[in-house]
Amino acid sequence: MSDRFLARLAESHTPATRVQLFRTDGTVVDIEHTGGSVSVDRSQAIRRSCSVTCADVGLIPRTPTDQLAVYGARLRITRGVEYGDGSSELVPLGVFRLDSVDGDVSDGPVTLQGKAIEAIVADDKFTAPYTATGTVVGAVKALIQRSIPDADVLSLIVDTPIGSRAFDVEADPWAGAQEIASAAGAEVYTNADGVFVIAALPDLLTATPVWAVEATEGGVYISGSRGMTSDNVCNGVLARGENTSDNAPPVSFLATDDDLNSPTYWGGPYGRRPLFYSSSTLTTTDACSQAAKLQLAKAKAPNASGDLSSLPNPALEPGDVLRVTHPDGVRELHQVASFSVPLDTGGDFPITTISAKEDS
Repeated sequence: MSDRFLARLAESHTPATRVQLFRTDGTVVDIEHTGGSVSVDRSQAIRRSCSVTCADVGLIPRTPTDQLAVYGARLRITRGVEYGDGSSELVPLGVFRLDSVDGDVSDGPVTLQGKAIEAIVADDKFTAPYTATGTVVGAVKALIQRSIPDADVLSLIVDTPIGSRAFDVEADPWAGAQEIASAAGAEVYTNADGVFVIAALPDLLTATPVWAVEATEGGVYISGSRGMTSDNVCNGVLARGENTSDNAPPVSFLATDDDLNSPTYWGGPYGRRPLFYSSSTLTTTDACSQAAKLQLAKAKAPNASGDLSSLPNPALEPGDVLRVTHPDGVRELHQVASFSVPLDTGGDFPITTISAKEDS
């Protein structure tokens, strides 16, 4: 993504979108589409989902051969801008497993729906007992490539040893991968390129803002709100690990909101509202500390949130930090939690944030 791309988003431009269908027979089809959207939500186990509408009723599978080519097919979706000089720039929105195709067989429209390829791992439930061992990266990679052998897995963390973790028949491998990543204070997800990423959530206070959403002339700001809630908000997490299989002694760590200026300061007017987290993968106090701090970032984030509407930016990722300037001149830093990118030319671009802080 170029600087020219970001600048173009704030100008009058024609969006460019592309939807490709990768069928199981090896063929690739560019789908002429009339609308749809890609939704991205960090709070969901499977972060990305898509819905695409088109007029081609030939995409509806009617014969066993058609069905074989669709079941297991994937969609790759991109969106960008046309520059008006004959060139364009597209950025990826995701790689999706095609889950459904339906529509009127005579007149259409046809709707294609899909989920990001984490769904392939999540649906491949264990049919026999499984034990994860070794390190965070090695164990997570093994769980992913058990279901998708050629999956690309990118680690952005310092690898950490784990205690053995036994999974029963019917257990969810994707939930297991997320649990193991927590032992290193990290998350695991697929990015817009369909690459599995193991990474820590960026720190709102130290991360560099990736985009300015400003209510100024030439800015991309449309509307915004700010709120706070105490529903399900905890200000401390006690992470515990005990692994009798590895003869590891019990370990624990209590992470608390120690920011004196935070409305959820541990021991302040908000009181003490702990959350408890345990996993056999945690065999050291340091591992408990990392897991507790990750869970705390999730548990206390809803105390400050925001809802923004701006011109669409398809290059955003959950966790990105935005510098927001409201119409009254107040500046804030917001961390992206979820958004929905339209595949047509109309509509706002709603962004929900998991935390917000005044920007000096």
